[in-house]
Amino acid sequence: MNYYSLNHKAPNTTFKNAVIKGLAPDRGLYFPETITPLPQFFFDNIDNLSYSEIAYKAIEQFVSPDIPKSILKTIVEETLSFDFPIVKLNDNISTLELFHGPTMAFKDVGARFMARCLGYFNKDNSNEVTVLVATSGDTGGAVANGFLGVKGVNVVILYPSGKVSDIQEMQLTTLGQNIKALEVDGVFDDCQDMVKQAFLDQELTSKMQLTSANSINVARWIPQLFYFMFAYKQLHKMHKEIVFSVPSGNFGNLCAGMMAQQLGLPIKHFIASNNENNVVTNYLKTEDYNPKPSVQTISNAMDVGNPSNFIRIQEIYKNNFNTLKNNLSSYSFSDAETKIALKEIYDTYNYVADPHGAVGYLGCKAYLKTNPNAHCVFLETAHPTKFLDVVEEVIKEKQVLPKQIQAVMGKTKVATKISSYDGLKGFLFK
Repeated sequence: MNYYSLNHKAPNTTFKNAVIKGLAPDRGLYFPETITPLPQFFFDNIDNLSYSEIAYKAIEQFVSPDIPKSILKTIVEETLSFDFPIVKLNDNISTLELFHGPTMAFKDVGARFMARCLGYFNKDNSNEVTVLVATSGDTGGAVANGFLGVKGVNVVILYPSGKVSDIQEMQLTTLGQNIKALEVDGVFDDCQDMVKQAFLDQELTSKMQLTSANSINVARWIPQLFYFMFAYKQLHKMHKEIVFSVPSGNFGNLCAGMMAQQLGLPIKHFIASNNENNVVTNYLKTEDYNPKPSVQTISNAMDVGNPSNFIRIQEIYKNNFNTLKNNLSSYSFSDAETKIALKEIYDTYNYVADPHGAVGYLGCKAYLKTNPNAHCVFLETAHPTKFLDVVEEVIKEKQVLPKQIQAVMGKTKVATKISSYDGLKGFLFK
């Protein structure tokens, strides 16, 4: 499989080079040259396949021939060492729990997959690779955990000061070894812009090999399509049209679901559930795409004002606005509405959601008003105890910390404060 830049001003390249480079030389995101649908018997036989077998079949075309089949199977098995359960709330709404990995966030899958791919590509290379990653919350912890101790790989995580939860901050600033954290005086978009600027800085790239572990990297983004396959395996016997409501920030997860649909997975529709960072919600209303500075909310991992992956979504639907609207609805919800939803989910279903999942739940409810026969699945993207201050305040119940969260409590935070790109560049040149 080769990949092309969505800016169309760079040569096509291999999966290996796309992973190592992260971003194309023309600053474009990489996209696969072809997407070949899986045969119908794959879906007909999905009940007889393990999660690892499903994932291997789904991703093989995107990495071949750069990773041998036996190595890819091992990478997939090591990536998927935890469960992805569906919890049914009522006849029309379920949630897919994506927080059973080591950092209790959906990004564990992409981070673990990418770390293992990069480790394989770098196994015989004496040169070190520096992974730059911007985080609005969960990405940083997942990448830190996934890459911890990987030979020849250094990780530098940029996060916005005061705009991630305390537990999220602990997960990305306390591991040490090859993991370094930069606390940025700004918002997530500032962190993301610095990472992109570093890739284009020839003075920097002439002296070190940089790559990104954000969902702009194909090895972080594409594996997220596994979730949708796993949900279908658990739900298809209901014989209802399946709709996914995805809490959306940088739109990598939603975009991966659309890739699963392109592979033939029978997904009826997608919902982009936004908080008050509602660029895409407004775009679907007006056909005017207008990125703007992000605003801080209680669902902080979605606080993105210029979502990188939306250009990939437009590419999937051939930049046809009407085709996109046929496949995607979008709704935006306030913090006040999110808190009401958290309490409603707990009081009605005895289920504790996190703020991002609550936004996804609200997206389900909005869609079902006009599509009452669908079965809507919202993604629970992070464990609720990562947002203790919000969750406990709303549901008035003390939460027990899982072992993954307890493991980082009480550790010493180590982070370097920066306020500009010069601060990042100076840190990398140390």
